[in-house]
Amino acid sequence: MSKKEILLYATEHFTKNYKEEPIFLSESGCSLPNRAEIIEIIRQLRNIIFPGYFSQDTMLDIEPDYYVGYCLNQIYDMLKRQICIALSYEKKKRGEKIDFSSRAEAICDRFFKELPNVQELLLKDLKAGFDGDPAAKSKEEIIFSYPGLFAIYVYRMAHIFYEEDVPFIPRIMSEYAHGKTGIDINPGAQIGEYFFIDHGTGIVIGETTVIGDHVKLYQGVTLGALSTRKGQELSGTKRHPTIQGHVTIYANSTVLGGTTVIGEHTIIGGNTFITESIPPYSKVRMKSPELIIQEARKETSKEVLWEYS
Repeated sequence: MSKKEILLYATEHFTKNYKEEPIFLSESGCSLPNRAEIIEIIRQLRNIIFPGYFSQDTMLDIEPDYYVGYCLNQIYDMLKRQICIALSYEKKKRGEKIDFSSRAEAICDRFFKELPNVQELLLKDLKAGFDGDPAAKSKEEIIFSYPGLFAIYVYRMAHIFYEEDVPFIPRIMSEYAHGKTGIDINPGAQIGEYFFIDHGTGIVIGETTVIGDHVKLYQGVTLGALSTRKGQELSGTKRHPTIQGHVTIYANSTVLGGTTVIGEHTIIGGNTFITESIPPYSKVRMKSPELIIQEARKETSKEVLWEYS
């Protein structure tokens, strides 16, 4: 086949697939929220929550009221536009024409009313991080550098949209933070005050997880479901564990199951695998494996250079 024939063949079959498969937007006439604009909203809001850390604007020092009001007005308009697109997506797929402007406005109103509370929660998370990490030199260092605080910041915003049943946007936010930090917090999780993630890489917190106040997680922790084999049949059910207040879970531990409750003031040691409830004030650890140390050879030949037995 010539190049022209190959391209015509591919074009014909792509077009056929577009017409037959409803998820392709080119035929449905629908559009999805703009991911880049939602990420920009996250960035701009961080300048309001933690002013002076991620942008330098002299207007903030001269006229803080004007600066904050101007920025919030711009963010409001961007956010409302993206919420309208997200809300109208499924209706347009069904051929319905409904104006979601008033609904989007109500969601924006609630979100912006909640933002000062989000800032207060993040300041508590910041305090938990500084008090709980002897390696932290200052709170400023945590704000500017720690991936855990960034992931929590994005989660606390995305959770508001999740509660409002806004499609797409909460997940776009959480996956953006996931990609930047390696920390995967589903926006549906319920997380209390003074939440601290140390190091963070590889942490997974499932949709129906409930976390109390003063909880600390280390890298590699999974708060997940026992099984997802039933797929969509499990949607809306409690699949992930409950972690009560003042619990510490160390690195690479896994806690699974919707009925699993980790009682308050419990310490979960590293590399544990838990599928049943743990009473309060417990300490859970794996039995230490046997450690074998071979005496060093004075001379090493080529034949035993890679010998581990």
